[in-house]
Amino acid sequence: MTEEMHARILPFPARPHATAGAAAALPLHMPHVSQTIPAALQGPLLRPLSVIRLAQVQAIRAWAGALELDAPEGKAAQVGSRAVSRAGSGLGSRWSCLTDHASSVAGAMPHHRMKDEPHPGSPVIARRGGDPSAAGSDRASVPVGGTAPDAPPSTQARSRRIVSIHLTDFAMDRWLRSAAARQDAPPDDLPVVLATDGPHGPVVSATNRAGRMAGVRCGLRVVDMRALCPGLHVVPADPDGDRAVLDRLVLWARRWCPWTAPDGPDGIVMDATGSDHLWGGPAEMLRAIEGSLGALGFASRPAMAPTRGAAWALARHGAVRAVAMPDTLATLTAPLPVQALRLDPATVLLLQRLGLGTIGDIVAVPRGSLARRFADAPPMQHPLARLDQLQGRLPEPVNATYDPPRFAVQARLAEPVQDPTPLLPDLCAALCQALADAGHGARRLTLTVYRTDAEVSTVTAATARASRDPDHLRRLFDDRLTRIDPGFGFELVTLAAATSEPMTIGQTRLDGGTEGGAVLAQMVDRLSARLGPQAIRTPARRPSHIPERSLGWALALSQAPRGTIPWTWMDRPLRLYDMPEEIFVLYALPEGPPAQFRWRRVTCRIARFAGPERIAPEWWSDRPGTRLRDYYRIEDDVCRRLWIYRDGVYGDDHRDPPRWFVHGIYG
Repeated sequence: MTEEMHARILPFPARPHATAGAAAALPLHMPHVSQTIPAALQGPLLRPLSVIRLAQVQAIRAWAGALELDAPEGKAAQVGSRAVSRAGSGLGSRWSCLTDHASSVAGAMPHHRMKDEPHPGSPVIARRGGDPSAAGSDRASVPVGGTAPDAPPSTQARSRRIVSIHLTDFAMDRWLRSAAARQDAPPDDLPVVLATDGPHGPVVSATNRAGRMAGVRCGLRVVDMRALCPGLHVVPADPDGDRAVLDRLVLWARRWCPWTAPDGPDGIVMDATGSDHLWGGPAEMLRAIEGSLGALGFASRPAMAPTRGAAWALARHGAVRAVAMPDTLATLTAPLPVQALRLDPATVLLLQRLGLGTIGDIVAVPRGSLARRFADAPPMQHPLARLDQLQGRLPEPVNATYDPPRFAVQARLAEPVQDPTPLLPDLCAALCQALADAGHGARRLTLTVYRTDAEVSTVTAATARASRDPDHLRRLFDDRLTRIDPGFGFELVTLAAATSEPMTIGQTRLDGGTEGGAVLAQMVDRLSARLGPQAIRTPARRPSHIPERSLGWALALSQAPRGTIPWTWMDRPLRLYDMPEEIFVLYALPEGPPAQFRWRRVTCRIARFAGPERIAPEWWSDRPGTRLRDYYRIEDDVCRRLWIYRDGVYGDDHRDPPRWFVHGIYG
């Protein structure tokens, strides 16, 4: 029997942690063990995506003057009526995309000469594969050597394949999906709306088909819709849950192309350049996307175009599964309404009052007239800026979201075997090496066995905190491998870190011993593996400044990573009573703790004290009338140190005098 071990970081998204209000976990495709990427392809594939930020309109006015910026060798740009050329290198034709926009928007505006220090609103362009710090620098980069405003965009700008997916009823579909998972789905004929807080009461943010049939409209107040539809069922909206599910859908959509990103609260944008032919062409790819999302319960309208703005417009205002090529882009986008340019309602209303109701109407108007009319508009609400993005004159890249790393190793066997135990040490060692190279630690492991009869068996194990100790991870599977049914044997075994966290290297003790926290966490992991995850609980910190609420008990394997709540040093006793014990004051002082009190039938005399430390009630959780506390650290006549507090102060709004309690004991 021979074994072949491979350790590769899988380019597949990790399953994000579940959030409150989020729907059930979406089914993700089964990860495959990655293959080695040739060295010649690693550079072009791993380059960061370009980041482009538009300038303010005030900076655009200055672009009409003579621009003393870097330009390619021998290139020159005609901006307004003045020509500027300056030697440079490495920029090429990528500068030509913004010159058209600058010169056209400037129009007849006065010329200004830019100084060495750039305008605060000037654009910053990070070059693909260049210095990452260039994206955050203050140096302005303006294209030089561009064409006239009316010239068509470059072939490279319009050779891309951008897919925009509009999830038409995303919030309502997600709620219906989660309600069906809870077996609490409403009848199809019951009008249901999702409501959000508005300035004058709850406002309808989404509705189902029955609600639309009853005349319910989004954006109106719930009280008005109740008058129209008395049987309306109102459910609070969950924007955080919608955002979490959308982030998972963005990662799920990478089965079609590697560059995906969220596009607003109800959309996904993908750069499918070079990927559409793998699915049979643009039409087949859009049909597969719509069918897959429909199987998950989400209604969608995908569209493909050479630019992101055109894809967005066609997905929301075009035909079903519209596909625009460079030669048909102008024809398909001309009849679309001006709302397809992603303008705010005020700008759309102004354009309609000017008689410009479609994109074709805007294209037919001279650019100088529109530039002067919307000179004070924000950059992202300027009709010419949005039109240039739609036509490809102004770049608008797809900034892909962060893809959480996946770690997995495999063992391929020449002959079927019955017991995977001998393979675990090498699998754990290879997986921990991959985790160490990436600076991560495993929180949840999955061992998958592929049998010869096409059956698959999995065993999972979890850790209380991130770990990459091979021996410790191997011991977590000692009592779990017996649950695997080998059948006629298996020939492939994979070990994956389903959940991982960044893990820094901590310094051990100077005497060579092991860190105590790691030993305790490993003991908790072994007990949880043997007794079950519901049997072991550990202290967990809570975000509260009330002493008895700051700590609690939680499942050891379900706690968040350490360090989520910052520690603040406070002089607190080692032991806190679950319920503070009342003491009876025998001799009280106007200020400070009592000089003598009785506790547990024993009279105590205070020898020294320190304090007070005043702790106010939590108004967001305590009942009205809760009194504040003054804590004192005292030492009695027998050298016993206690932590006592006074509930209330003299002269407050309560009739009852303050009471004293013992809350903890030192030592």
